[in-house]
Amino acid sequence: MIEVELEKTLKSVANRRRLAILNCLRGNKELSVGSIAKQIKLSFRSTSKHLSILYTSGLLDREQRSVLMFYKMSDKGHKIFSAINSLE
Repeated sequence: MIEVELEKTLKSVANRRRLAILNCLRGNKELSVGSIAKQIKLSFRSTSKHLSILYTSGLLDREQRSVLMFYKMSDKGHKIFSAINSLE
């Protein structure tokens, strides 16, 4: 079971756009989908799809406020992002 979760996590970060999203959200930053899309220079729709993958793998937390969805890195996301950065 651990192998399945690990594979899912690794696949979710094996994409430069998703790594860019994690970079935007590093620290305790919380951003809306539109703000993230603007920062990584990607369409709202594509950004939303990438965010969904990161959320499903447990790397992001989200909260809906009115019509906007806000994302921030989860504890698991912080750990994974730190591990990735230590490889550089």
